[in-house]
This record gives sequence, structure tokens and C-alpha cells, in this order.
Amino acid sequence: MTRLHFASALLPSGWANDVQVVVTAGAIAAVTPGVAPAAGDERHAIALPGLASLHSHAFQRGMAGLAELRGDSTDTFWTWRETMYRFALAMTPDDVASVATLLYVEMLEQGFTRVGEFHYLHHDRDGSPYADIAEMAARIAQAADASGIALTLLPSFYAHGSFGGAAPHDGQRRFICSVDRFAALMAASRKVIANLPGANIGIAPHSLRAVTPDELRAIIPLADGGPVHIHAAEQVKEVEDCLAWSGRRPVQWLLEHAPVDHRWCLIHATHTTDEEVAAFAKTGAVAGLCSITEASLGDGIFPARAFLDAGGLFGVGTDSNVLIGVADELRQLEYGQRLKHRQRNVLSGGAGRSTGRTLFDHALAGGARALAQTAVGLAPGARADIVTLDAAHPSLAGRTHDAVIDGWIFAAGGAAIDCVWTGGQKLVEGGRHKLRQVARERFNTAVGRLVA
Repeated sequence: MTRLHFASALLPSGWANDVQVVVTAGAIAAVTPGVAPAAGDERHAIALPGLASLHSHAFQRGMAGLAELRGDSTDTFWTWRETMYRFALAMTPDDVASVATLLYVEMLEQGFTRVGEFHYLHHDRDGSPYADIAEMAARIAQAADASGIALTLLPSFYAHGSFGGAAPHDGQRRFICSVDRFAALMAASRKVIANLPGANIGIAPHSLRAVTPDELRAIIPLADGGPVHIHAAEQVKEVEDCLAWSGRRPVQWLLEHAPVDHRWCLIHATHTTDEEVAAFAKTGAVAGLCSITEASLGDGIFPARAFLDAGGLFGVGTDSNVLIGVADELRQLEYGQRLKHRQRNVLSGGAGRSTGRTLFDHALAGGARALAQTAVGLAPGARADIVTLDAAHPSLAGRTHDAVIDGWIFAAGGAAIDCVWTGGQKLVEGGRHKLRQVARERFNTAVGRLVA
């Protein structure tokens, strides 16, 4: 049993002062506000629940910054993708483990306590399956176990190069599965995470570019009630190609032809009409927004204000992992809306409301729904995933309650993170993960060789 005492803590009911939290077997057993610290309590200033990065491609952390040299033609998502393919084709299972371990260490240091790993780098470099079809999934689980982050594994089904069942690109050969091979991969992946604390599993049909309607119908039951994630309408070209194939836009097609409900997460959904936004919000599905990656790739800006006004729920993901941070993702999301609407505090939800608090609350609830977490937050029965902030950081000085969150998200950033617990284990202290140095050395060795 561990007893923690916080001068201030954000509970499901709101902010409370002098809060004692009792942790037993990785979960929160009791929360008592308004009490003085007792002998043996570990004392901290400001506590928040940890958030989920609901969308990550871990291997791409290794190529962060490597696609910033402009070519001869217009540089777009589609040209960036060629760089990504080349990098993916070179990685060994050991490389994936090394890259993912550092990534997950960085996520924890920045306030993410769970990751939804949209995992599609399945096979050997020639495209043939490993002797253990879940070899790469096992390396993701290994990285999660080493770092201590909670894992929602989302094996991705990827079969085609474009709409209508087009043949895959050679650069995609490590991703490609038939329905039968994917069923075997899912069965093996379930075994991989079976003994990993806090882990669960869903499925991720990659996109309507990569999955035919018949294949989508065949694989959805493999989720077995778990989450279903899919990329949708990230790029204008994707929307145009989907219209040419089906007469429908990607989000429109999914809403008309797939059983989209609260288990689903539509990643990006950047280019959606007003009608799509309203219908999407009514399904209970989560919008998986990855604002830093969407800005990095020139995707566009999701109509977040309209989606929230329609009752929609969003979570945030780190996607290409070019930059990691809870504060960074939430700040970029709001700043994108400010640039689009030429206003301030666009997503605050109303006059006198804190924008940072509104963003944080949505990301907490949306990440939990998208990754099938029924109990989150600083409440009895929830997993003990806790983040403390450094009250002495200059951007938090003199602030209380929601103003602390605003100071963290819009001024301090990750430098304000002090300690992080996942499943009741304190893994980050003084802003530093206990595995940081070892993880960095292994990452540098692997990526140094890949880049060379």
C-alpha cells in the first residue's frame, strides 16, 4: 500500500485541497479530500490524472526530423510517406524495441500514462511473416513493459495500396495481411499482452484506402468487443479518391456502411463537412486528433469547435511522434483553431471557462473511451495513473486550480512535469524516467545505424 498526499488535486468532481490518495495493487483504493498529511504520506503539490496518447506509430519516433529536406516537387504527406516507407523497411525487431522503449519513456515524462499503439509494422523486411507472426507486436509489448506505460495494442489490418482493392505499394510489404493472416496475428497478439499489467487490445483497419468493404466486415468481429480505430479523411487527396471510388467521402462512407459507435475512434477526420461532423458526433465515436502530426504533415485543421458544439468527444494522440507532450498536443489543437477562426480561447466552451481545463477534460474522457478504459481519473477503482506538476515552475507560480492547467499547457509545457505513476509505480521523478539513460543509449545505437 502507498499513501500519497497532494496539496491540490483534480478529482472527477473538480479541484480539491489536501487530498490523500491510497494506492493498493496498482489501483486507487481511497481518495479523501480535506485532510492533513499523515505520517508516512508521500507529499506533493499538484496532482492530475494521466492522459492517454490514443494514436501512436512507435517506429516513426526513429525518423523524427529526417523528412524536413524539401525535394524538387511539392512536398506533401504523400512524399513524406516515401521517407517513412524507406525507414520502416530497414528496421529489425530489436530496432523497433529500442525505438519504442525510448518513445514510451518520453511519453511518461511528458504526462502520458497509456498509449494506443496503432501497430502495422508486422513482417520481415521482405514482407514474409516471422516464425512468430506476432514478433513485432511482442517487441511493442516488451517496450511497454520496460517503460511501465499502459498499452492498448491495436494491430492494424492493411491489405491494399488504395481504394477499391488496388495492389499494395512495394514499400508497404511489411504491413500487408490477408484476412486469415490477420486473424492469426490477432490471436497471437492477444497472447503477447495476456500477462502485461494494464494492457488490452483492439483492432485497427488502417483506412478505407487499405481495406475493402468485405475485408472490413470480416475483421471487425476480431475486435471481440474491444476498440476499433481507423484513419479517415486525413488528406484532401484521400477524400477525392474516396469520392471517385464510392461517391462518398471517407467519414460519410463509414457512417453509412460501418457499425460506428462508442467503440470506434476515427483518427484525424480532418476534412469533414458540417453534415458529417453532426452525424459523427451522434455516434459516440471519438475523434482521434493528433495536432502536431497534422501540422507537421500539412494535413489541415479538424473542425473541432463545430464537433464539440454537436456533442462530440475527442482524445489526442502523438501519431508520428515527431514531438511528444500532453501540453504540446493540447496547445497545438487550440492554436490551430485560433488560426482558423482568428479568435482566442476557441475551445474553452463558454465565457469565463478555462481553455486548458476544457481541453484536458475532453482528452481524458476521449482517450479513456477510445482505449476502452472504464475507470480513469483520481477516483477509487481507477488505475493509479497520476501526474504531479512542479509548483515552483515560474509559469505556475501563484496559480491555483484551472489556472495551473492553463499555465502548464500554454506556458510551461513538459518542463512542469515532476512525478508520474502508472499502475501505482512511480517511474518519473524530478521530470526524469528511471530508464531514460539506458533507453536513450539503446535508441541512439539503433537509430545511428539506421540513419547512417
